[in-house]
Amino acid sequence: MLLNYLLAALPVLILLGLMVGLRWGAQRAGPASWLAGVLIAIVAFGLTPAVWWVSQVRGLLLALFVLAVMWPALLLYNLVDRTGGIRALAHGLQHVIHDRGLLLLVLAWAFSGLLEGLAGFGLPIAIVSPMLVVLGVDPVIAVAAVAVGHAWSVTFGDMGVIFQTLSAVVQMDPAVLAPAAAAMLGVACLACGLVTARILGQMRLWPAVLALGTLMALVQYGMAVGGLTPLAAFGAGLAGVLGAVLYSRGKPAPADQNSPVLAGSAALPAVGGQFFSPALLGALASYGGLAVVMTAIAWPGPLRAALLPTVWQVSFPEVITRTGFLTLAGPGTAFRPFTHPGSAILLAALLSFALFRRFKLCAPADLSGAARATWHSAAPASIGIIATVGLSTLMEHTGMTQLLASGMANLMGAAFPLVSPLVGILGAFATGSNNNSNVLFAPLQKSAAALLSIDPRLLLAAQTAGGALGSMLAPAKITVGCSTVGLKGREGDVLRRTLLPGLLIGLLLGVIALLF
Repeated sequence: MLLNYLLAALPVLILLGLMVGLRWGAQRAGPASWLAGVLIAIVAFGLTPAVWWVSQVRGLLLALFVLAVMWPALLLYNLVDRTGGIRALAHGLQHVIHDRGLLLLVLAWAFSGLLEGLAGFGLPIAIVSPMLVVLGVDPVIAVAAVAVGHAWSVTFGDMGVIFQTLSAVVQMDPAVLAPAAAAMLGVACLACGLVTARILGQMRLWPAVLALGTLMALVQYGMAVGGLTPLAAFGAGLAGVLGAVLYSRGKPAPADQNSPVLAGSAALPAVGGQFFSPALLGALASYGGLAVVMTAIAWPGPLRAALLPTVWQVSFPEVITRTGFLTLAGPGTAFRPFTHPGSAILLAALLSFALFRRFKLCAPADLSGAARATWHSAAPASIGIIATVGLSTLMEHTGMTQLLASGMANLMGAAFPLVSPLVGILGAFATGSNNNSNVLFAPLQKSAAALLSIDPRLLLAAQTAGGALGSMLAPAKITVGCSTVGLKGREGDVLRRTLLPGLLIGLLLGVIALLF
């Protein structure tokens, strides 16, 4: 039996070893670990051709769901960057938050959480990481900081879709589950803020982290418990940004802001020689318009009700491995073209280009130039995402992922709450999604709670908080960030900076779950 556990863990260990140990990029480590997973599944877990093709088509559809965000987000970024808008936006933020270290922290932690509240699916990493690089942050540190910084907001992100899915999977009233989940994620918010400050070399700001983190945690808790789960992460992130602006008021910037991540980065000049330059207004129109469109689409109401029914979904047959592991028939990932974030981002990119042409901020050739830059960044990254997601669905359909989770539960016994968040992290690392982690393991957590006579809300809160933390470790999400800052093939360097903090925060939440 021990051999089965080791074999089930081997594809993940190979992926980690190649990315963290040998510093391979996801586009090389992903296919290599996928191939290893296929061979192990054939030899030890009874993989059949039917199970293989069902798992891989499911994985491809899930990967395309993520890529449909990454490609338009990259196109929009490249268009805005060609007008000088990213640099102008960073300069504008410096005028509002004078302390540069605080600005970096707020962008990576609170602003990214705000974006996660709107859309999710890697969008915060794709947008915020380049802004940090423009402000002089090393690209590896920029991606790592945002990966850690936004994780606290994932469960209530994407306008509450993930939390609603969790409630449906375990058949529990959201109002009953929300207090425990929001409390656990409030602790995660504080921990993510402190780790983000450390990654950015800004630990001198720990009092601000405690103040802003408490504010963000309380806002998220209040909105979630008050029945506003779709807006909980967005509201908390917005509270953090506004709180930082108020915190910064009247405080002169420190005389020495030359932290390691800012070395050699001179103050940014205003684009066009003025604060409200055309480039800044164009960037605000692009990203501000995107936020308005996403909010309008995601807000419960007539517009969303009209757009939501249009769905593309593939149904899959029941399959069973030679060892008897059964995957029931059912639909794959639902793609709703009119409410998917990628559609709104693509629309924003095309409208932005028309706006930039109207005000002579770019040339006609800039659209094709931005498309070429997007291809060079996104095509290699897509290989890694497709391979790692394919590995995750292969492990799911052959019972390898479930075996690892149940093995942890059997090993820990009454101390299972300690590792409950780690189960969530495992699911998110393997699938790239807190949502998928909850679908996989929330029923297991509920069953474990019943066997151990524990309040199920506690373990389910630990599960989804762990799944949120897994976002900072998931190769699929890290690859999205690396693709926007020119770090092709260096995802392993980012993972080296996020792996230990993610596990430590998970253990912290596990200790809290065990104590309660």
